[in-house]
Amino acid sequence: MNLHPVLRAVTERIMERSRPTRENYLTRIRALSERGRPERAHLACSNLAHGYAAMPKTIQIQMQQNSVPNLGMISAYNDMVSAHQPFKDFPDWIKDEAQKHGGTAQVAGGTPAMCDGITQGYEGMELSLFSRDVIAMSTAIGLSHQMFDGALYFGVCDKIVPGLMIGALSCGHLPGIFVPAGPMASGIANKEKARTRQLFAEGKVGRDELLKSEMASYHSPGTCTFYGTANSNQMMMEMMGVHLPAAAFFNPNTPMREALTRHAAAHLIERIKNGTAQPLGEMLSEKSFVNAVIGLMATGGSTNHTMHLVAMARAAGIILNWDDFDEISSVIPLLIRVYPNGQADVNHFAAAGGLPFVIRELRDNGLLHDDVDTVMGHGMQPYTQEPFLLNGALKWQDAVAESRDEDIIRPVARAFSPDGGLRLMKGNIGRGVIKVSSMRPESFVIEAPAIVFDDQKDVLAAFERGELERDFVCVVRFQGPRANGMPELHKLTPPLGILQDRGFKVALVTDGRMSGASGKVAAAIHLSPEALNGGGIGKIRTGDLIRFNAKTGELTALVDEAEWHAREIPQPDLSRNAYGFGRELFAGFRAQAGSAETGASSFGNAWGE
Repeated sequence: MNLHPVLRAVTERIMERSRPTRENYLTRIRALSERGRPERAHLACSNLAHGYAAMPKTIQIQMQQNSVPNLGMISAYNDMVSAHQPFKDFPDWIKDEAQKHGGTAQVAGGTPAMCDGITQGYEGMELSLFSRDVIAMSTAIGLSHQMFDGALYFGVCDKIVPGLMIGALSCGHLPGIFVPAGPMASGIANKEKARTRQLFAEGKVGRDELLKSEMASYHSPGTCTFYGTANSNQMMMEMMGVHLPAAAFFNPNTPMREALTRHAAAHLIERIKNGTAQPLGEMLSEKSFVNAVIGLMATGGSTNHTMHLVAMARAAGIILNWDDFDEISSVIPLLIRVYPNGQADVNHFAAAGGLPFVIRELRDNGLLHDDVDTVMGHGMQPYTQEPFLLNGALKWQDAVAESRDEDIIRPVARAFSPDGGLRLMKGNIGRGVIKVSSMRPESFVIEAPAIVFDDQKDVLAAFERGELERDFVCVVRFQGPRANGMPELHKLTPPLGILQDRGFKVALVTDGRMSGASGKVAAAIHLSPEALNGGGIGKIRTGDLIRFNAKTGELTALVDEAEWHAREIPQPDLSRNAYGFGRELFAGFRAQAGSAETGASSFGNAWGE
């Protein structure tokens, strides 16, 4: 099937735009590759002795042989974050499997893994976005010892996978595989969870009832089962071909999860030994990143990836922007409905056909680049298959021919929507993104006065006082990366949702983020430039009429042009965001952060931008 012309045009535009930075990146990693393999052969004896010292004597003997591949493991393990607790056993499995295949493995380093679900609405959330950059640096530190022929990356959640990828690409001369841990088993229905949250916000149930509901939803090791940023991460890693096929959505602590983890090590070692393992930075091309954007649209994935994908791509010298996302979304049909875009969770999605079904549908209809390299070789055909344990052996078979439940997953011919549901919003307020795949039709167009806030807590207080019982556009400014680290404002969803359910027309406009699980309320988010950087969102005054049209992408303050240009942006008091819970340590990150559209990263100068 010929590639859709819009995808071809967007990809060619990205390639041309990225030519200088991509060539510079490839030149740098090729220079590292030209030193020869293995890397550790170039270290002095004293350096090598330090690298071998902690290993058993038999392993030390093997590691001294240049023909024996040594894998570095970068792990985001901790046992507070449910999605990362299963990584505890991975190093032992991988070391054992490496031995069976004539290789060795070492834990090269660890990274932090914070949980937005825990910090949501509290001070720690202001560290969340920049934890991605810390994870990237931690990954690079682990690999900087030059002891490794390849690397395995253990991560699942929101900032962890993008951070691991940025760090991995900084050492992009090494081949690697990303190794997931899987989602927790299904808990209570998402609809029931959302109902209890709303009842609590209305004061109709107490905290005991709310906690009981939440713990019935988040109840065991594994990723949260809704389709937020974490599970969108896993989808993208498969669309980019850095997972084993269909590895994302098998539950932890199952025979299949152990088998897939072991096979990742065996597969990488064998490819290193036979010379087919590609450096990660060479393997991932412009087409690989376009495939990730396609997957985001086809599955209604998290808006957070309009930043994370941009940052990951820039780490490889590839320049994406929001016009690319918008154009790709316009031609990619929505093929799945998983909460918050539906009532199913990712376990139901996997059982109904999962990513192999989605990838086959896109590939067979000219909606996916097949001319790409992956950890499996060339092309996306292996990712149209799913693994089975047959007599204890791991085998891949073709995806189901038909969806097992068309309320959850559909073929292109009967897509839920002709487009991907992620759109660019722009006007004198700035440029932002909106996720429309789970919005009600009546909430697409709103023209109402603005009510301006500088803190989400002020919105909640105004709601409690009954001051928001009207049609309005809720403007929450000074929430960008430079202002306070760009926290998610997910706690605004219940009160704004309540107002919407009461019949009021409500929309949110912010230079902050919303959770990957959001979508009920019309929200133009990630406004760029942010208010602190002179963005138009900082000029809005309470009472200004705002035109919010998610159909056309218009986001405009209906203010006289001369008055608009004459307005000054107020100087905010950000002192409350500067200290406590480590926030003072991130002052440098905030000062250097780029815009949301350029990835909200502190690494811009390092990437030659």
